Formats: sequence, structure tokens, C-alpha cells
Amino acid sequence: MVPKVAGSNPVSHPLAILLGALPMSQPVYRPWFDAATDSQLLTEYARKLDSFHEALADRRVDRQELEAQEKRVVELMKEVEPLLDPEAYEKVTRLLCEVTAYDLLTAFHLAGKSRGVPPTQAGT
Repeated sequence: MVPKVAGSNPVSHPLAILLGALPMSQPVYRPWFDAATDSQLLTEYARKLDSFHEALADRRVDRQELEAQEKRVVELMKEVEPLLDPEAYEKVTRLLCEVTAYDLLTAFHLAGKSRGVPPTQAGT
């Protein structure tokens, strides 16, 4: 299963590249980070996914939409896992965990800002 990206060819999605879902005759490279700023670009790509747009069409995310997203993630994991050698498997696992931690921390940060919780100073 290749993720669909709004307004683009689904096989050009960066996760499709990571997951080996691209046909060999049409390799397309999209960087995972901006070389000039070292900022990750996956959020930008994720915001272009059809599934993202469909989930947010009504400006809320319900349980069924979360479950559908989780199902897509697990299906892709099942496709990719057997394709990876042990070293790549460990690195991709760490990458997925770090991306998930980043997303969780971002959500907590934004939730705190919306409640007016002041930011803490580093080291305190």
C-alpha cells in the first residue's frame, strides 16, 4: 500500500521511498530534511496526504479516523519489516520511534500553549 499524497503521484511520497514501495523504474527522491536548516520535512509531506485531508475535512479527528490511520501505519510496517536487513531494521525502528516521540512532544507543547501554560526554562 502506497500512501496517497494530495496533488501528486502517490509513488513519489517520501515514506513510499523509505518503505520500498516505489517501482524500480521510477525512483523518486524527496529529502527527509532540509539540508540548509536541518529541519525535518516529513510533517510537510504528511500534510499533503489524502488521508490527512480527509480526516481534517470536518476540522476534527474522530476515533474511526485514528483507527484508520493506525491501520495504514501497521500495514506499511508489515510490508517493510521483512525487506530490511538487521542493521537497517534497527535504524528504521529507531527513526520511527524518534519521529513518534517528536510528534508526541509537539502535541504536548501545542496543548500547553493552547491552555496558556508558560514555557519552562531549560535545566529547571
